[in-house]
Amino acid sequence: MNQRVPAAFSCVQDGYDKSQFQASGAFVEEFELKPYAPGTLDGLRFAVKDNIDICDRLTSYGSKPWRDVHPPSAFHAVCVEQLLAVGAHCVGKTVADEFTYSLDGESHFFGTPLNPRAPDRIPGGSSSGSASAVACELVDFALGTDCGGSIRVPASLCGVFGMRPSLHRISEAGVLPFAPSVSTVGVMARSLPILRKAMRVLLRSQNAISPTVKNVYLLEDAFKLADPAIQAALSEHLAYLCNRTDITVSSITLRDITGLDLDLMSCNKKALRVLQTVEVGNAIGGWIRANQPELGPNFQAGYRNVEDYDRSTLSDGLNLCENLFTRIAAFTKPGDVFCYPTVPVLAPKKGTLTGDNLPAVLDYYDRTMAVTSFAGIARLPEITLPLAQVDGVPIGLSLTAGHYQDEFLLDASQHLWGARLAS
Repeated sequence: MNQRVPAAFSCVQDGYDKSQFQASGAFVEEFELKPYAPGTLDGLRFAVKDNIDICDRLTSYGSKPWRDVHPPSAFHAVCVEQLLAVGAHCVGKTVADEFTYSLDGESHFFGTPLNPRAPDRIPGGSSSGSASAVACELVDFALGTDCGGSIRVPASLCGVFGMRPSLHRISEAGVLPFAPSVSTVGVMARSLPILRKAMRVLLRSQNAISPTVKNVYLLEDAFKLADPAIQAALSEHLAYLCNRTDITVSSITLRDITGLDLDLMSCNKKALRVLQTVEVGNAIGGWIRANQPELGPNFQAGYRNVEDYDRSTLSDGLNLCENLFTRIAAFTKPGDVFCYPTVPVLAPKKGTLTGDNLPAVLDYYDRTMAVTSFAGIARLPEITLPLAQVDGVPIGLSLTAGHYQDEFLLDASQHLWGARLAS
């Protein structure tokens, strides 16, 4: 199962090599923060997405104009402090898409971090540098943030493990705001055991006993949105699940779960995108209007949706979000897991998601955000596992559990896939 990076990149245990950091294009800045004390993350190295504060250092938010007019941070973000307190070393800040408002990972200001499993393809965004740093084996794990898929998408496209936790389970103090009703801090890692250790620190897990996995629901809407090649590549893994005797596997649709006449495409357009669009405007709109900074062309195209949105209609979208959250929470029982492709398309080639190629842009974003909207709107924890590939291009399979069932999901991922991932 394990995919290897090109020989030019050596494993993190080989030590710091500045040329490798530079070749990856993953880092905005390299430095070392030593841990405060030994602990459960002894010997592990991590990187931090550059919308997360490091004391006495600038935070770019993926934008050089933003970085150049804001002062250095006064403190580390709380999530960084937690990791340093238990033995982890921080080795730098990683590239983020402009204002974290993208899923492609092609930064106008900082370049495109390497996707080492598929070098001619995008790494995914907006936590592009964090995914690249992990995939290039320059760090053991990395912090990212996720609203519409900004951890899950690059983790899947780069062939690493990634987790978006339940909304607000991890402190966001010291993290620049984006869409507070959907955004959360999370982790990408080079192995499932490392992901589990890092996430349990950030979640402040109390070693509660998790329920047993009982039901695995295959989210039919998401599989239907996926490319045929992705469906085929995941088929053997679904067969593996179906052949297990300790769980019940069945197909289900969003309509079955919620009782509403709504599929994932509509969930994205009528709910997730409404939240994202209005809250992004509140987070950065005033600063952009007052400062008229240089903006990358892809960001400008996306931000026009924010500027053109009729905010007098936002209540319908907000109310639908709450209705979906309530209904999905009511449906999901202890021991339930949802399963589906993390991203329904193969990683696009670099340079193809531009205004000159609008059909490709819309297809990538519409289908991808339709799938990511499920966990986003329902505030659910989701883990993507690098289980498959098509001609060397990585494909992630996601597992999602009920709201605040993060520790159960970590245990369920190990229970369902641990042996297979180790093979």
